[in-house]
Amino acid sequence: MKISNRKFFASFLLVSALLAGGASFYASSAPDGLEKVAEDVGFIETAEDHTFGDFTLSDYGIAGLENARLSVGFAGLIGVLATALVAMGLFMLIRKKAPSKNQ
Repeated sequence: MKISNRKFFASFLLVSALLAGGASFYASSAPDGLEKVAEDVGFIETAEDHTFGDFTLSDYGIAGLENARLSVGFAGLIGVLATALVAMGLFMLIRKKAPSKNQ
């Protein structure tokens, strides 16, 4: 059974969207590696907000959306769609062109 590239990528995008939109809410809220080390060693208080700290999608959610489950889910969906669009653009730039019949 051979699956077409289009069906494969559509299935992959659907599964990614379902995981990002639904399962991302259940991700661990424990600090990541660097944050954990900063807490253990004692320099966490020197941490500063990054440049994009006030960005709409910072901290794995959508600023202003009160429902945490929807905020994280929509942020995940936006991330999947943005990544897919960038990947499609890059694939279109680097794909091999079929040789012209006139050459």
